[in-house]
Amino acid sequence: MDEQTRKLLEECCVGCKMAVESFGQVKEYVKDTRFRELIDEQIAKHQKLEDEAVSLLKNSGIEPKPPGIMASAMSWFTTEIKLAFNSDNLQIARLLIDGCTMGIKTLGEKVNQYDKADKKASDLADRIIRTEESLLKELKDFL
Repeated sequence: MDEQTRKLLEECCVGCKMAVESFGQVKEYVKDTRFRELIDEQIAKHQKLEDEAVSLLKNSGIEPKPPGIMASAMSWFTTEIKLAFNSDNLQIARLLIDGCTMGIKTLGEKVNQYDKADKKASDLADRIIRTEESLLKELKDFL
């Protein structure tokens, strides 16, 4: 596997893993049944996308890297602080929208940076971006 493909797939893994962690973290605060169902759907979608990236890496003998400890810790801490003061649907939707936006921006930059990555990796990254864009539209209902 070439370096650009590996790096793009690693970014896909990290992004999906952080998304699943974030969904799990906010889920306990969500009281609205429809919102909880949306979060459950997103956890399943992101886990499936992550599994696909992991599989592509492992098939080439590469073990996926976990998200950086500092990035994960800061994300968790920021979310906990914000939800400690206000955990209504509006606040949770804002947090998830911020996460989606960051994911789209980061992965979009990586797709452009690693433009020589193979088609499977590029297609997976594009599907993750489309998943995030779709979620943004759905989250607007909770603002």
